[in-house]
Amino acid sequence: MTGVGTRKVFEDDRVIVWHFDLEPGEQGKPHTHNLDYVVRVLSGSTLEVSGPDGELLYSVERQAGGAISFRIAGDQIISDHPGSSPIPTTHSVRNIGENTFREVLIEFKD
Repeated sequence: MTGVGTRKVFEDDRVIVWHFDLEPGEQGKPHTHNLDYVVRVLSGSTLEVSGPDGELLYSVERQAGGAISFRIAGDQIISDHPGSSPIPTTHSVRNIGENTFREVLIEFKD
């Protein structure tokens, strides 16, 4: 498994900060979230989310400027975004939109 972002940019005893970038058509590597986190979308696009076995779970459009928090509940991730379904902690994301997707992801250590 890889990290939860494209590049780790900061870590201390409280948080880990990642940049996550996906070009149009690019598939991110499968990864596992173990910590609660928040994302801030810098450049939005449409994403496909796939489960641990590569099965398509759903597509979602993320708008630039948005922020979403997520918490880990067992082997699922629960979002504070209205109408969002839980997803497995292990998953991957593919950019099916026309724009580069960019976000900053902040993990909260216990």
